[in-house]
Parts: sequence; structure tokens; C-alpha cells
Amino acid sequence: MSIDRIVMAFAGTVVLLSLALSHLHSPQWLWLIAFVGANLLQAAFTGFCPLAVVLKRLGARAGAAFT
Repeated sequence: MSIDRIVMAFAGTVVLLSLALSHLHSPQWLWLIAFVGANLLQAAFTGFCPLAVVLKRLGARAGAAFT
């Protein structure tokens, strides 16, 4: 898997997990969805994603968006 796909899969997983936790536990978990959304938005404009940096250091294959 490339870094791009890992980042998208991770973001989707965190959104779904946060949604489930907000339904089962506390609505405060929706702040995590807001954080993920804001991070995705800034990454779209700046090209910088903290997760992509970590994955690159761990040796994941570069993709088109995060090289």
C-alpha cells in the first residue's frame, strides 16, 4: 500500500471509530472527527500530513500526493 492509501484508510477508520464512540459513549468524540477533517483539509492545500511523515520514516512506499 502506498502512503496515500494508508492515510485515507487511517482517516476513514478514525472517523468511523469516533462516530461509533460518540454514539455509544459521549458526543465529545465528535471533536476527533473535526480534527481529522481539518487535518485532511490543510493537507489538501499544503501537502503536509504528519501521518505521511511518520509512514515515510517507517519505510512505506511513496504515493502521488505524499512523496
